Amino acid sequence: TVAARPSTALAFVSQRSNPHLLFLGGSRLLPHLRTMSSLSSHRVALCQFCVGEDKEANVEKAFSFIKRAAEQQAKLCVLPEIWNGPYATAAFREYGETLPDVGSNDVSASPSARMLQTCAKQYSMWIVGGSVSEVTSDGKVYNTCLVFNPAGEIVAKHRKLHLFDIDVPGGVTFRESDTLTPGQSLSAFDTGDDLFGSIGDWNMVRAQEEIVWVMRWARQIISRYCLCLPPSYDIRFPEYALLLHKKHRCKLLIYPGAFNLTTGPAHWELLQRARAVDGQCFVLTASPARSPQPDTAGRYPHYTAWGHSTIVAPWGDIVATTGEAEALVVADLDMAKVDEMRQSIPTSLQKRTDVYQLDQP
Repeated sequence: TVAARPSTALAFVSQRSNPHLLFLGGSRLLPHLRTMSSLSSHRVALCQFCVGEDKEANVEKAFSFIKRAAEQQAKLCVLPEIWNGPYATAAFREYGETLPDVGSNDVSASPSARMLQTCAKQYSMWIVGGSVSEVTSDGKVYNTCLVFNPAGEIVAKHRKLHLFDIDVPGGVTFRESDTLTPGQSLSAFDTGDDLFGSIGDWNMVRAQEEIVWVMRWARQIISRYCLCLPPSYDIRFPEYALLLHKKHRCKLLIYPGAFNLTTGPAHWELLQRARAVDGQCFVLTASPARSPQPDTAGRYPHYTAWGHSTIVAPWGDIVATTGEAEALVVADLDMAKVDEMRQSIPTSLQKRTDVYQLDQP
């Protein structure tokens, strides 16, 4: 397990980073703001494990990592991209499953989804199910992510929008479009009060009038959290992340990914930090662990994942990360830092819509 300490509250109450809050209440507010910051800290876990050709073994491995995350008291758990079978275009259809839509919780046709639902209910945990291959009734194959709430209900279903079609000379060639069909919609889900909750006990505030006012004002901003799901290759498209931010005011972007040894060392961390700063939000990425090249060739070409599952804060700094081996990355996110960043550098209020606009068709 790779653990990170909770982010401190110092940046949240410093005059340099947030003079507006200090102006409202002065130094008398500092203890209360520190309390708000600590109460908004919540634990997440990223599961990074090796994936092989045995689907049953992959499902069992994912279950064991979710269990470990629960033992670490994580409230949200993220799995990697294509975790129930080989990351190979020829394998997507074979390992594909029939996945239910939001509003239908019948997972009987999907052993992968059935395990995720069971874990969500058993451990009372939000689970972002990475992605698995989905085969629909019309024969199309998608790279699909399901999200389960602690009641085991499917609250989001995302089909990967941008397919991984690249040809890097001397590096790697891969064409997801040989098998996969791209998705057609944005995906987000609101955790409401279940995951992040309200900040503090507002009826118990008995301080000066301005403190009560600031706490109520902060509650309006911080009390609900919207998370968005653009897997892997979608991270290369800033317009998508910006549109999610514009439409949903997302506080977390979650990217289950499977970068390789060509793109991983060059762009994996760079893109995460860029999306975090663009959206002034946390970015979570979960990758498969790096599997060793087998001595004998399997049924499908071996794909070597970069690993390095990572959590990035709104300022662009790394909260927690790991290497290429199997690991459980655990960190406490100080969600007050999202609002701190958006108030300190209010780019969402400074858009020149008279010159340019980001529109959704």
